[in-house]
Amino acid sequence: MSPSATAAGADAVAPSALETVRRTARRRRAVVVVATVVLVAVISLVALSMGDYPLTVEQVWHALWGGGTRAEAYVVFQVRAPRLVMALIAGAALGIAGALLQSLLGNPLASPDLLGISGGSGAAAIFALLVLGMSGPSLALAAFVGGMVVAGLLLLAGRAQTDGGYRLILAGVGMSFLAGAATSLLMVRAQVEQAQMAMLWLTGSLSSTPWWQVATVAVVFALVIPAVVAAARWLPIVQLGASTASGLGVRPGLVRVVTVTAAVILTAVTCAFLGPISFVALCAPAIARPLLGHASAGIATSGLIGAALLTTADLVAQYAIPGMSVPVGVVTGAIGALFLLWLLATSKGRQL
Repeated sequence: MSPSATAAGADAVAPSALETVRRTARRRRAVVVVATVVLVAVISLVALSMGDYPLTVEQVWHALWGGGTRAEAYVVFQVRAPRLVMALIAGAALGIAGALLQSLLGNPLASPDLLGISGGSGAAAIFALLVLGMSGPSLALAAFVGGMVVAGLLLLAGRAQTDGGYRLILAGVGMSFLAGAATSLLMVRAQVEQAQMAMLWLTGSLSSTPWWQVATVAVVFALVIPAVVAAARWLPIVQLGASTASGLGVRPGLVRVVTVTAAVILTAVTCAFLGPISFVALCAPAIARPLLGHASAGIATSGLIGAALLTTADLVAQYAIPGMSVPVGVVTGAIGALFLLWLLATSKGRQL
């Protein structure tokens, strides 16, 4: 066989093999997404059924479609549904924020918690709450400003991006300590009643969630989706390198700004209404990555897993200890800390 014929055969095999790999990846992604959606639906039914006024799945189903008694409709729509929907939206927002930052920096430790973005949002919100007396939407705006300030400082600290984002991670740890010190100072100088209210907020809780808060978070989430879609399209190209991305018509600086801004908005709006919910943004992409079978953290998949994680954690917070309900931030913090230790122990040679 001539060398030209051999080369032609190799050229024919390569695209076929590549298409097989792509088809397998698409099929696996579809299976993961469908399985996660089913899991979220099951968790949601359990969340709507459990409580001081227990309901069967059939009763919940009838209430959702306008049937059942007035008491069942009230329990489902006014007591349990707002908390459930907020957990789903907030969990998805945090999962997406974590996936965006990890994809941008190429580092599994990049999350709003460890980068100090949540801490900056929390410190600004505590200042607005205790010093300025703000609440509601203005508190969300203060949290967003605090998160953006921290994000801007981090972008300046890690603008070179020559070390896989480790310099930025270290700067984020420093910002977290700084934000924690500022929060502690505000708490010490506050009145006892105010400090108790702020401490409950800092722990992170889904209790007493009205529909207007759910609507606010949902609207902000919907407005950020176009930026998330654009970032998801550009990030794989940016990961090839700045010069390659520029040659393909993508501006790495713009992608970085869009990605960080979207992550900060998603983190800040959840932080403003729920408090700093720890570690969901770190865990969701880390779980999505092995499920998808490749190094990239699927952004949509991370959002679904984040929704499932926060909803499950809220169920554990409400019913794990009989007769006692704890803030959901306690559960996510405990689970996330163990998950972080596991991630560090099984990094397979990466110097995290």
